[in-house]
Amino acid sequence: MTANVISLDGLKVASRDDLSKAIEDKGCESSACGSSDGPSDMAPEIWEKVKDHPCYSEEAHHYFARMHVAVAPACNIQCNYCNRKYDCANESRPGVVSERLDPEQAARKVIAVANEVPQLSVLGIAGPGDSAYDWRKTKETFDLVYKQLPDIKLCLSTNGLALPDHVDDLLEMNIDHVTLTINMIDPEVGTKIYPWIFYQHKRHTGLEASKILHERQMQSLDLLAERGILVKVNSVMIPGINDKHLLEVNKVVKQKGAFLHNIMPLISAPEHGTVFGLEGQRGPTAAELKELQDACAGGANLMRHCRQCRADAVGLLGEDRGQEFTMDLVPEEVSYDPAKREAYREWVAGERMDRRAAAEVAKGETTATVAEDAKAMLVAVATKGGGRINQHFGHATEFQVFEVDADGVRFVTHRRADNYCVGGYGEDDKLDEVIRTLEGVPVILCAKIGDCPREALEAAGIEAIDDYAFDYIETAVSAVFRARNGLPAEEAVSA
Repeated sequence: MTANVISLDGLKVASRDDLSKAIEDKGCESSACGSSDGPSDMAPEIWEKVKDHPCYSEEAHHYFARMHVAVAPACNIQCNYCNRKYDCANESRPGVVSERLDPEQAARKVIAVANEVPQLSVLGIAGPGDSAYDWRKTKETFDLVYKQLPDIKLCLSTNGLALPDHVDDLLEMNIDHVTLTINMIDPEVGTKIYPWIFYQHKRHTGLEASKILHERQMQSLDLLAERGILVKVNSVMIPGINDKHLLEVNKVVKQKGAFLHNIMPLISAPEHGTVFGLEGQRGPTAAELKELQDACAGGANLMRHCRQCRADAVGLLGEDRGQEFTMDLVPEEVSYDPAKREAYREWVAGERMDRRAAAEVAKGETTATVAEDAKAMLVAVATKGGGRINQHFGHATEFQVFEVDADGVRFVTHRRADNYCVGGYGEDDKLDEVIRTLEGVPVILCAKIGDCPREALEAAGIEAIDDYAFDYIETAVSAVFRARNGLPAEEAVSA
């Protein structure tokens, strides 16, 4: 089974009952930590905008899928961490695509995906260049899609240099989510990240380029906030260049009304061909990234579940089904059938409430039974999505990491690793990579695990537990935490 919330292959789903039965038959579960009422600290109109957006809501990313279409190849800046590569099906990072599309192809592909992936809720344009600079193609694509799928959320990512020229168009196009990449607020820092920008028909370099880019990014933030458009700021953490500086970036973007701040690790493998990669600039460790994110507490709210998606990604965050929908597989004529998506949303609404209730019970039991000063613990989870522990250890390409203490369970990050099982058996070098990935995490929860990898993990100081297969993540993590703090096993499992 692919890493969907549920598998609907070959099914004609028309109701919530059918969806529930599909889950029972396929052995896959679904859920999320919220309700249709929304969080108490969020205005209802804001919750309505984010509740089904997998990037703007950690809860939603357990349920809903995004799709990027690669229609905007032109870019107006050069970043030392970027190399817009074409036809790299096995490489997962921003700027990489297998197919570049024209707007008509993109619209046809979106309809085809919407018919087959009921979890789809968001269409984004993230390049592979800059969506605001390559504006004609971006606008034409959104216009074509919106005519046929008016219920899909439209979202774009940009460096902000050209965005002020198109802000008023965003409102007319019903775009209420924009991701803005801001890596510095000090132009001196910017000189180490951006070799050049292209602005007003001229190439600018050095400090002049950084000053122009900074001013346009701040202007973009102000204009978007004035118009009530939600902004997620992306920042790439580059050790030794802007890692400490991002604390100031976090404060400033909060002051200017950013909804979320997503601090991402630099991807700098030499084979990617970026300037930083070829120069040997390292990316941050998982511990360094978490330390910086934790230090931003009190600033802009942080997004911790980003997967640094390709510019043609399809599916839930953490998976990519793009190769199932290449243009040679998309029919020449497509018409939209909303039945699956409507039924799926109905089913999700009920599941959200169920999971929130279960998580609140687990939190109450933990708070009542565990000492307030009990040391927080990290727990890794193998999951296909849906907020359940529903994946075999050997099939996981990534692990979601949760932190738990007497105050409850919180998602903190994900750690990516290659599949351990290949063709039904494990490869030792891949298991070694998984163990390195889980460094600092003492417990992993999965649906199933073999004796050999369990013993290897144990030797590395990691306890693998498959007693909570298909349980809600929050209830299982809480139970393990309570058991580790001296509660009897049966009491710990009662959640």
